[in-house]
Amino acid sequence: MESKNMKTIIQELDKYSSGVSEESIQEISQTILEVNRVFVAGAGRSGYAARGFAMRLMHLNIRSFFIGEPTTPSIGKNDLLVIGSGSGATTSLVDNAKKAKSAGARIATITIYPEAPIGRMSDVIVVVPGETPKKVTNNMDTVKSIQPMGSLFEQLSWLTYDSIILNLMNLMTETTESMFPRHANLE
Repeated sequence: MESKNMKTIIQELDKYSSGVSEESIQEISQTILEVNRVFVAGAGRSGYAARGFAMRLMHLNIRSFFIGEPTTPSIGKNDLLVIGSGSGATTSLVDNAKKAKSAGARIATITIYPEAPIGRMSDVIVVVPGETPKKVTNNMDTVKSIQPMGSLFEQLSWLTYDSIILNLMNLMTETTESMFPRHANLE
């Protein structure tokens, strides 16, 4: 017997995934290929999706770091900071964006609200439909999810990151087979 809730979630993802533009996927992919290193940040559940993205970048042999890890170096000129933030206003992530900008890095964001503080500092914006407890995006009229809080955004973020990875694989002529040797063997 199929799960009614799971089916509804998948229908929501199918409906709202069309709100993520292919042009923005292409633009962030090209930007990633132009920079020296990619730093990735996110908080809460959005941060878990961002962490998975940083891992896949590493599998593509792109120098990537997740902000907050003890081995993350300082960011600088010709680096990119990718921030996943539904609200675009999480204080710690806004602070990271300001520091990255002052160090000469470029910024990209995956967000519901491109007009929020992080979006206003970003060079590349990927708008992902979703809702936050305080307000609802209007990039696809009114988004209304049956799921709690930011779940729709978090799930669509993960799929957006994976779409970027697939795009990069194509641009870099990488395959699962060529990437697999970079997968962790100490776990």
